[in-house]
Order: sequence, then structure tokens, then C-alpha cells
Amino acid sequence: MKWTDYGKKIIERKANFIVASNIIELFLTLENIEKKEVFFKWDLIKSDRDDNKFVDCAIAGNVDFIVSNDRHFSILKKTTFPLINVITINEFINILKNEQ
Repeated sequence: MKWTDYGKKIIERKANFIVASNIIELFLTLENIEKKEVFFKWDLIKSDRDDNKFVDCAIAGNVDFIVSNDRHFSILKKTTFPLINVITINEFINILKNEQ
């Protein structure tokens, strides 16, 4: 499943197909969003393998951190390679507040 299809599926839970399609289309046109292809699957999260798509994307995108309150991501704090920082939503909000 492509990330756009997965994203649409998630957005449809809160909205509908048309709204989800429009949001994905918007994401693909924004200058501050870059689409990355994932060429390697790291399989770092064993307890919920479905979460690995986010980790793989984060690695491919060379992100600073993943924002999640999902407990399955806590295993990444013990992983030294590849290094992926995970912060909570509250930590992310504090970062945003401090940058203003």
C-alpha cells in the first residue's frame, strides 16, 4: 500500500473519502513536504509490525524525530542504529512553543 493510500485511509476515519483525497493532494503540493521513497525495511518494531512503515519513512527522510505517544515506538530508544529519536506529542508542543 502506498503512503498516500494509507494516509487517505487514516483521514477517512475522521472525515470522508473526498476530504481525505483533498488533504493528500494538498500535502503533495506543499513546499515544506517532501515525498520520500522507502527502499529498505528495517523491521525495528516487533511488537506491532504495522508501525514499521513510519519508522522506515522517518529513516528514509532523515527526520529529526518521530512524534508519537504509541508505546510500541519506545523500543527505538534502545536502538542505536539507525538512530531514531521519538518524542511525545507534549514534548513536540513544547518545542513549538519555544521556537515562537
